[in-house]
Amino acid sequence: MWYHESMQRTQISLEPEQAERLRRLAAERGVSMAHLIREAVDAAYGADAPHSREARWARALSAVGCASSGLGDVSVNHDAYLDEIYGS
Repeated sequence: MWYHESMQRTQISLEPEQAERLRRLAAERGVSMAHLIREAVDAAYGADAPHSREARWARALSAVGCASSGLGDVSVNHDAYLDEIYGS
């Protein structure tokens, strides 16, 4: 992908070893260093990154109901259910 109008140009500083690794990998994959950097930014900070807001929200939603009793009235009748379980 060549520079597209909607992209924002930026300048970064890399350690020589980092730049060399990027050059080698870019050549192996037949892509630009900029392409690899964009992929890395997406992986680390994009919507699918483990610590992103979207990913945290998805994990929270997936946990909802995982400990569900299957009963729809627990919030109203919790004392009766506890009495049933523990037999006061």
